[in-house]
Amino acid sequence: MSEEVAPSQSGVAPGPVVADQPFESVDEVVEALRGQGYIADTRLATTVYLLTRLDKPLLLEGPAGVGKTELAKMLALATGRRLLRLQCYEGQDETKALYEWDYGKQLMYTQILREKIGQVVADAPDLTSAVERIGEQDSVFFSERFLAPRPLLEAIRSPEPVVLLIDEVDRADEALEAVLLETLGEFQISVPEIGTFTAEKRPYVLLTSNNTRDLAAALKRRCLHLFLDYPAAARELEIVKSKKTGLSDSLAEELVTVVRGLRELELRKAPSISETIDWARTLAVLGVDDLNPQVLSDTVSVVVKYDKDVRKALDALPRLVDPNAVVDDDGGHGHGHGHGHGHDGDHSHDEPAARPAPAPAPAASSRPAASDDPDDGDVDGVARRAGKDAPGRHGGVYGGLPGGNPPPPSAIRKVTPGQGSRSFGGSRKRPI
Repeated sequence: MSEEVAPSQSGVAPGPVVADQPFESVDEVVEALRGQGYIADTRLATTVYLLTRLDKPLLLEGPAGVGKTELAKMLALATGRRLLRLQCYEGQDETKALYEWDYGKQLMYTQILREKIGQVVADAPDLTSAVERIGEQDSVFFSERFLAPRPLLEAIRSPEPVVLLIDEVDRADEALEAVLLETLGEFQISVPEIGTFTAEKRPYVLLTSNNTRDLAAALKRRCLHLFLDYPAAARELEIVKSKKTGLSDSLAEELVTVVRGLRELELRKAPSISETIDWARTLAVLGVDDLNPQVLSDTVSVVVKYDKDVRKALDALPRLVDPNAVVDDDGGHGHGHGHGHGHDGDHSHDEPAARPAPAPAPAASSRPAASDDPDDGDVDGVARRAGKDAPGRHGGVYGGLPGGNPPPPSAIRKVTPGQGSRSFGGSRKRPI
């Protein structure tokens, strides 16, 4: 195990630091993380191995829910280190990340020591002298006794090695990135009133980002980098199985296929791996033994969180479950045969029974005799259609003339060739 010299801390002489190397190989990283329930591929395990050997922070970028935060937790368990977490958010200042002065404690000590302070300034000849005497004692109230460390300083000062998680660093302001540069590059933090604290045992530092904004090049330069995307189908299935959701292996495989299909849709928020696991547990609790569009539609809100995404998912689920499935329109708005609009097989468009019957037509007696009895033997409706084609069925008016007979040839207007060419623009020119 190698040794290196630690920089001085507040004037303390440098001392040896033993490099902590919990893994001897990449395969050992894979097995150690697997033992904690985290399924890592070779690329991820290699990066973690380098993190432990090179003493460099690791920046994990990628969509939400692919296991970035979980990796820090499992690494802490696998190495036996304490986990310290800095959750970043918009408007966060350095005092929430580095340290604060415990003003309440300082005030309490001031009240307790009021009599002693009075003795210090009792023989001061003037106000200026009294202030100077108190100023000489200000280091008493700005010492480590009154320093309230936050995650960054706590990780640097910790006597035992820790895993420091800086979660969702892309949500913090750029000013916080500048504060992080000293910590990530030198593993030290400067406190103006006291001095510089340098880590005796360097923490494993992992930063996560969901890519809501670009990070500074100076920050990325100080880190190992890995883009963590959604895993391959086989690895995602292995992850779901490892969580012991209670869902059978065959249904888990079908569910992973459905989730991967949903990710291909243009959703505002694609389902994450953690949400796939939640969906598997939900289906197991419901006792589902068959993945059908109905049960998936009833529970799709477990993985899809926005209204428009839900509607897209509901439309796609039948196809994802069975690409050859025919989806019935249960909403009563179909326009096919037998979908509630009275479209019989013979397309007769008979009036509904509830509508009052029209007044009898004068020429009704001219219709062929077609029985209204559905059991009269006219299976194909030939006689009924022939009756509807008879003249006079429109109340004695046929072709616009009374009497129900076709118009005589003399009543038919003839069109000359010249009229046809003018009507259809044969050689007619538009006026300019």
